[in-house]
Amino acid sequence: MEKAGSNLEKLLAKKEFVVTGELGPAKGADAEQVKKIGELLRGYVDAINITDNQTAIVRLSSIAAGVILTQMGLEPVIQIVCRDRNRIAIQSDVLGAAALGIKNILCLTGDHQKFGNHPEAKGVFDLDSVQLIALLKKMRDDKQFASGEEIKVPPKIFLGAAENPYADPFEFRTNRLAKKISAGAEFIQTQAVFDVPKFAKWMEEIRKKGLDQKVAILPGLIPMKSARMAQYMKDNVPGVSVPQEFVDRMLKAKETKTEKEEGVKICIELIHQVKKIEGVRGIHLMAVAWEEIVPKIIEGAGLLPRPLP
Repeated sequence: MEKAGSNLEKLLAKKEFVVTGELGPAKGADAEQVKKIGELLRGYVDAINITDNQTAIVRLSSIAAGVILTQMGLEPVIQIVCRDRNRIAIQSDVLGAAALGIKNILCLTGDHQKFGNHPEAKGVFDLDSVQLIALLKKMRDDKQFASGEEIKVPPKIFLGAAENPYADPFEFRTNRLAKKISAGAEFIQTQAVFDVPKFAKWMEEIRKKGLDQKVAILPGLIPMKSARMAQYMKDNVPGVSVPQEFVDRMLKAKETKTEKEEGVKICIELIHQVKKIEGVRGIHLMAVAWEEIVPKIIEGAGLLPRPLP
């Protein structure tokens, strides 16, 4: 296998506890927004995920944003979803991204277009996330396109995938993870973790199957800005399990106008809790539209200084 040579790959190989962040590009040709967030996260995360038209809303290309970060000396993890491209376009984009210096790719099926601002758009879904992982692994390791044709200069990429520890049926979640690992996933970033006992149970099943030895698990964490946000995620976001205890804490903080402080406190507590779980190799901090809070959280969690690859 060709090593991608990414910082993320090197740190995980060294068994360092990694921290990744997230950047949602603006709904416009705005390079400055990408640069601003990149600078906010510099020195606090080891790599920065760039969403690919998240929630099916048109935004600046994840590849373009990834190139901007690369030019800044930062490390992107570009997301690629199956919703918008067939296998021809996906393979072309991967070659282009690799040629421009992007070394990490997170493979996702993608939110359905009906949830976005172009619900009449045609969803492609030529592949699903498992097939996408397998295709990119074939391009990298076998130096072949999906057609079997040889790739003269294959992409050097580190492959990731997402997983939801809370989705039903719960007992089948590790089977889904195993398929992604078999397809070629090397790191996994999860849906937001609030219910730590249930996440710990998921990790226990992973360890029983030895999957923690085959892939790096990075639980996702979302700092809550307000009681309204906590209640909304509890009631309306599929696959997210927010304990009532956290909603109550945020509601109490609202009374004293300390919601943001309480949200940060909860996030730091969760980091300490998941870090103790065997098999957890890092965290993925998703503070989209609140990136300025990342330094406070990382410092408060005792995760500085970040290690060198």
